Amino acid sequence: MKLNKTFKPTILEDWLCFAALAFLVIIPFFDLILTKFKLPIPDSRILMNHFFLVSCIFAAMITARSGQHISISAIQFIKNEKLKSKLVFAGILVAVFLLTVYAWNSICFITSSMVRYIGIVPLWIFQAAIPLGFVVIIGHLVSKLDTLGKRVSAVLAILLGCAAALPAIAKIFWGFEPPELFFLWVNSIYDAAEIIVVPVIVMLVIAAFAGMPIFAAIGGIALIMLLATGREPEEASRWVNSALTDTDIIAIPLFTLTGFFLSESKAGERLVRAFKILFGWMPGGIIIAAVIICTFFTSFTGASGVTILALGGILFTILHQNKYSEKFSTGLLTSVGGIGILFPPSLPIILVAATTINILHFLNIDIEHNIIDYFIGAIIPGIILMLTTFFAGLILSRKVKIEKEKFSSKEAGLSLKDSLFEILLPFVLILGYFSGTFTLVEASAVSVIYVIIVEVFIKKDIAVSNIPKVVSKAVPIIGGVIAILAMAKALSFAFIDSGVPDSFALWMQNTVQSKYVFLLLLNLGLLVLGCLMDIFSAILVFLPLVVPLGLAYGIDPVHLGIIFVINLEAGFLTPPVGMNLFLASYRFEKPYMQICANVAPFLIVRFLVILLVTYIPWFTTFLVNLFK
Repeated sequence: MKLNKTFKPTILEDWLCFAALAFLVIIPFFDLILTKFKLPIPDSRILMNHFFLVSCIFAAMITARSGQHISISAIQFIKNEKLKSKLVFAGILVAVFLLTVYAWNSICFITSSMVRYIGIVPLWIFQAAIPLGFVVIIGHLVSKLDTLGKRVSAVLAILLGCAAALPAIAKIFWGFEPPELFFLWVNSIYDAAEIIVVPVIVMLVIAAFAGMPIFAAIGGIALIMLLATGREPEEASRWVNSALTDTDIIAIPLFTLTGFFLSESKAGERLVRAFKILFGWMPGGIIIAAVIICTFFTSFTGASGVTILALGGILFTILHQNKYSEKFSTGLLTSVGGIGILFPPSLPIILVAATTINILHFLNIDIEHNIIDYFIGAIIPGIILMLTTFFAGLILSRKVKIEKEKFSSKEAGLSLKDSLFEILLPFVLILGYFSGTFTLVEASAVSVIYVIIVEVFIKKDIAVSNIPKVVSKAVPIIGGVIAILAMAKALSFAFIDSGVPDSFALWMQNTVQSKYVFLLLLNLGLLVLGCLMDIFSAILVFLPLVVPLGLAYGIDPVHLGIIFVINLEAGFLTPPVGMNLFLASYRFEKPYMQICANVAPFLIVRFLVILLVTYIPWFTTFLVNLFK
């Protein structure tokens, strides 16, 4: 039988990823319905968890294939192209080496759990996606090398990775009793790890800044820390598997899909028309509309940069038509999207909550708050940020004389009817989730089904044949974020196990005795992080260090989490390397420095809100305590 000449392995990657994501939506959705009739799907939670694992691994493969794994890429500021090329190549070699070690460690992990089943299906069938994913990502990285010499170097990195993975390889073949020669080699690797742990961590941090994918750098740091403390070789892979079978985190890819279906449809245009009619008769009504619409979109996508790209054009045109200056319009639209991360179903809030809960679990501390508490805690800060942005917009545009539009109840009714489904979406999800009707995962599955029905079959903005194209745009975001999340859980365990957070907290308390000074330093540090890293990476890498510090200074975990999120988002607007400044420059076709100047007044307002929220915990804890 001849294979179809047009078949490519990449097509298989795509469709296996899409199929796993489809099951990830279908299982919780139908389980929600069938449970009402007392006919729940057997082992539905375990099935969801493992389809999540498979979908994330294949999403990470696709992300590697497209070269979109999240990185810091400070080398973009290096002018010497030869040096830049060498740094990128070195980063690829280090990543290939580390992923080879992880591939072997993952096989070792799977062999230790082969007796477990989901019904009659052995778990290892799902878990085999982990080493397969590492191998395929290595293949994609090597395929990007453009010379034979570079590829030979990559092969040598793979062989070196196999040598470094001897503890795992020995355990796979001989268990705890390898031949004497291998036993000595394995012990020497553990001894070497203990000696070189600090230089290796420094090298990996430098490699991350040079452009190596952040997930590989995080994974490498976790691996060397675990080896240095004599942990079993499969320990890091066990925590990767744990992260990729965490029920609450399933909501992240599903809400990401929801956000992309909204941004690829004409939902934004309908909402703009509706809110323009509803608020256009008020002074500053267009500003109110822009704030609400951008907040809505970012709450679903979890990325204010996506909101700038998706809605910036249409909102800029409307503001310009209403006589607002280019300076004001670009400044407002660049800054306003970040407000949405403080409102449900914010992906950063989910991530902060889940990560904090994991860290407290590692520290054997009683967990008093759940994810709902973090959503509730962010509501008042979110409202404050919305109101202050709106009033800042009014003050900055006070010289603009805009003729008030007559309010037409007929036009308002028609526009509301046209955008009713999009307006109802957050209310359906929030009421369902906070009332206990939906779990977080069920709410995320309902959101995907809802937007597909609305945007594909009712509004017909997206053709059925184009659904895979929309999913393919979301997949690199999913793959990039979840790859970091998986490695970060291993790093969190390595941090806690090594005692680094406790030692750091003790040193910090001795050095900085005032809680208020600590909070100020934390704000400054998080702003710098927000400039250099995406919000998901910063949460996953640095929250394990900050949570023990917060406990040491008596800061409520919810309050600390909201401080973390609001600061990191402000970092996206902070020169010289705030990411949203670059995206706005691209979207509005304005010089970068001009965008920085235009955003400055709104950024000052953001800083004032940050200080307010940081030093008055009541804003984040009042509603949480009230609902408790």
